[in-house]
Amino acid sequence: MSLLQVRKLEAFYGASQALFGVDLEIAEGELVALMGRNGMGKTTTVRAITRMLRTTRGEIRFAGQDVSVLPSFRAARLGIGLAPEGRRCFANLSVSENLMASARSGPWDIGKATELFPRLGERMTQNAATLSGGEQQMLAIARALLTNPRLLILDEATEGLAPVVRHEIWAAIARLKQGGQSILVIDKAFSELRAVADRCVILARGETAWTGTPAGLTRDVETEFLGV
Repeated sequence: MSLLQVRKLEAFYGASQALFGVDLEIAEGELVALMGRNGMGKTTTVRAITRMLRTTRGEIRFAGQDVSVLPSFRAARLGIGLAPEGRRCFANLSVSENLMASARSGPWDIGKATELFPRLGERMTQNAATLSGGEQQMLAIARALLTNPRLLILDEATEGLAPVVRHEIWAAIARLKQGGQSILVIDKAFSELRAVADRCVILARGETAWTGTPAGLTRDVETEFLGV
């Protein structure tokens, strides 16, 4: 059953058009990788889905409901959780306070989040500003999970992080998928994405250029749409 359906999505920043026709679908329990070179529209697509960018045309349906007419807070309440690019933790709040600020009732609570990311459990009283970049990314993911989302969106999940931390985060993503969490993930780690994704969607120049399974990501496809 489709959880998210995006059809012919166009998006605008003022008079400038950024998306020209994005098609994207995520089923319940599916992990979809959104891929593409820098500047191809991945984060804009996320902003449109979460309604942080309201100037859009096309269809965005979540759990059968048209969310294109909703403000971002109502889209979040429907069950769209986001760990944004740049993490955006509340720097002057502690880890515990960051988590409590987003918590909603449901299976995910602070105990379960710190089980997924034990480092956070060791740093509950520390301000987010004192965490490493990898720990802040863990906090951003945990904070999104505490909204108890039906769809978890991870924008640049491991960019710029040390290899050992990247490994921890990818292991956590794999655990989330095994637990049935629906996930949309954006990242440039192709080998890690191949290992966890059910399907891949590649954007080029603001529109969907390729959709398929990780097995279909041939060298020719990578060279045409993902290479430098």
